[in-house]
Amino acid sequence: MYDVIVIGAGQAGLSMGYNLKQKNVSFLILDKGAEVGESWKNRYDSLTLFTPRSYSSLPGLPLKGEQEHYPTKNEISDYLSLYATTFELPIQLNTCIEKVVKTDEHFTLFTSKGEYQSKNVIVATGPFQDPNIPKFSERLSDKVFQLHSSDYKNPRQLLKGTTLVVGGGNSGAQIAVELSKEREVYLSIGHKLKFIPQDIGNKSVFWYFDKLGVLRANVKSKIGRIIKNRPDPIFGYELKVQLKKERVLLKPRVLSADKNTVTFADGSNVEVDNVIWSTGFKSDYQCINIPSIFNEKGFPIHDRGITSVNGLYFLGLPWQYRRGSALLQGVGTDAKYLTEYLFKK
Repeated sequence: MYDVIVIGAGQAGLSMGYNLKQKNVSFLILDKGAEVGESWKNRYDSLTLFTPRSYSSLPGLPLKGEQEHYPTKNEISDYLSLYATTFELPIQLNTCIEKVVKTDEHFTLFTSKGEYQSKNVIVATGPFQDPNIPKFSERLSDKVFQLHSSDYKNPRQLLKGTTLVVGGGNSGAQIAVELSKEREVYLSIGHKLKFIPQDIGNKSVFWYFDKLGVLRANVKSKIGRIIKNRPDPIFGYELKVQLKKERVLLKPRVLSADKNTVTFADGSNVEVDNVIWSTGFKSDYQCINIPSIFNEKGFPIHDRGITSVNGLYFLGLPWQYRRGSALLQGVGTDAKYLTEYLFKK
């Protein structure tokens, strides 16, 4: 019987492990991956974070390198692996969670490697689980190459010809810019784009966000409510430049698709050879056999990660409490809060 089992060995699970280690309690971190940092390593080749190294560290171990420069995805993958080793965190890999059941006294976790019991469970798998691809994508011809941005690696995967990137986040923007160097690219976005510089003077924009309290703005504050209800801005001006050069052509929201033609909200249409769906993810908590803690969209109902079920917690959710909760630098604060709550009970 463990005091705590943490599901997920990503940035949230590792931060929780670091804090639990300070309490000298029995805990285990379970992860379905083959290695720590695997999810970062598997992302697209050119991925660079929009937060500088100074805002990309977990508690207790600064990310090495020029602090105002931006780390690559491989740096973060290696850093997470180093983090787990440095603090000797008890991690069991290649372990899929099949079902989590609550009894009167504890939780039982049924996994691909047997059963485990724990007094507390921290679900630290984050929000990025199942790719969210519109149903009408199935109407596109088999001759159109489609993939979700989570499966995109580099331009060599794609067919020659016109490419449509659907989705207005920073990943979609980076991918569209990369592809525009060699091919005709359309970018479909359902809202007005807002660009923010990555640097002002010799400081990252996140330094200014930090000083102005933006990263600490919580979900209940006025500024927090305003920011949360707005689409994320695009960090940097690379996409803006490519739009001005018409190397990337902007389109409104996709309405439908048929064979090799995609139709947009303004009535226009484009014939495509490739579509990259940078349309986010859906939550998947089916293994947690406690339906009362989820809303109608399947998202956890919680207060700072604490659910109505005694002993069950979530970590690594966007806006778990603050704007910075989804960032590498911010998840440690939420992990510390949950740890203190756990052992203050």
